[in-house]
Amino acid sequence: MREDVIGRANVDDTAELDAYYHALEREGLYALWTVANKIEPWFPKSNSLPTLWRYEDLRPLVLKAIELVSPEKAGRRVIALENPGRKGFSTCVGWLYTGLQVTRPGEFTSAHRHAASALRFMIEGKGAYTIVDGHKIELNPGDFVITPNDTWHDHGVDAGGETAIWQDGLDMLLVNQLEANFYAVHPDVRQTPSFPVNDMPYLYGGPGLLPDGSAWKKPYSPMMRYEWGPTYEALLKASMVSDGSPYDGILMHYVNPVTGGPVMQTMGGSIQLLRGGEATKAHRHTGSICYTVAKGSGYSVIDGKRHDWAEHDIFVVPSWAVHEHCNLSKSDDAVLFSFHDLPMIQALGLYREEIYPENGGHQPVSA
Repeated sequence: MREDVIGRANVDDTAELDAYYHALEREGLYALWTVANKIEPWFPKSNSLPTLWRYEDLRPLVLKAIELVSPEKAGRRVIALENPGRKGFSTCVGWLYTGLQVTRPGEFTSAHRHAASALRFMIEGKGAYTIVDGHKIELNPGDFVITPNDTWHDHGVDAGGETAIWQDGLDMLLVNQLEANFYAVHPDVRQTPSFPVNDMPYLYGGPGLLPDGSAWKKPYSPMMRYEWGPTYEALLKASMVSDGSPYDGILMHYVNPVTGGPVMQTMGGSIQLLRGGEATKAHRHTGSICYTVAKGSGYSVIDGKRHDWAEHDIFVVPSWAVHEHCNLSKSDDAVLFSFHDLPMIQALGLYREEIYPENGGHQPVSA
């Protein structure tokens, strides 16, 4: 790929050079100038496509899996979302993975751990739980929970509960690219809780409070679970006193209460509220984001194409894609949950943001 620009590779093809390239190839070598313009792009060029999956289409297919495969045989009964621009890579966007896991009352997954970090966003059901390193945590719709890298974890639904569907998010594809992943099954197959139920979110979930004498030193949040009720209440209170961001509305990030930083080292979780009728301005930034509609309906314009969403729909914004959001309701708010790779992007000094400068801050929308 040649470019007639000073400082970029622009070498003519000749028979002599072609023979030289073949000689290099025989020795496991290559000339940098033959690929430099491709591997050093002017700006991020994601192979992921802006994509929206409708929950009304996903749900019956997810529930159908109950009839066809058991958690014991599948390991985890999950239907994964694959980006059409990244077929064969198992990614929803960038190097992020997401899927919908379904569990019936009385069922559980085998306990396991891996070098990859994981998170869950509870969509529907009753009596669901996760156990992380012996800490049993109850899950209700709208709750966000983390299972950090190298922690033993298993999930299930109590016998008296209701069929549950939750969204999984993992960085395992990134960890695989770094050739650093490990996986192990718990020797007892299923963990026995060794602490009071909900002990970690209760201990560390006080508003602006930390337990006295806390010696937590691990590089992830000890809270494990972030409940929907207090989260939504915080968004509403913030909207009463702040205009928020012109590009994201009232945007808040789930944090590690000990450090004030992200919940995990490689992936973060965020939640944002769009007031009735609110339409944000357009911007773009590095980092890949997977959104889940926690409440309401509206649409997002991503790289000039409109994607209409409703409650529980999932959509993705690739790195450096121009995007903006709009709440279609004039009287009720909309809430978007998201998980992303921004903690890693920021830690590596790779975060860049650009405001969309044209058309008064909004993109022209293609048909």
